[in-house]
Amino acid sequence: MSSTRALKELRIHLCQTSPGSQGVRDFVTNKYLKLKSANPSLPILIREVTGIQARVFGRYAMGVERKVVLDGLTESQVESKIQELQSS
Repeated sequence: MSSTRALKELRIHLCQTSPGSQGVRDFVTNKYLKLKSANPSLPILIREVTGIQARVFGRYAMGVERKVVLDGLTESQVESKIQELQSS
């Protein structure tokens, strides 16, 4: 789960209570430590906002950003989407 050098930041947005964010909440609970341990210098920001659509943003060199919607995904699907951002 280590990131490429081009990825500068991950921002995860989720709702604390909505069913659509359950997979993201599970990912944060079960996989965040593994992700952060593999990428100690990568800023990983987790934002909980009531009613927000679950999503993750990857910020890359020269200000390029990519957004991936995570709403309704399982924990393993969320992990897969984050790995895609890391390898972009």
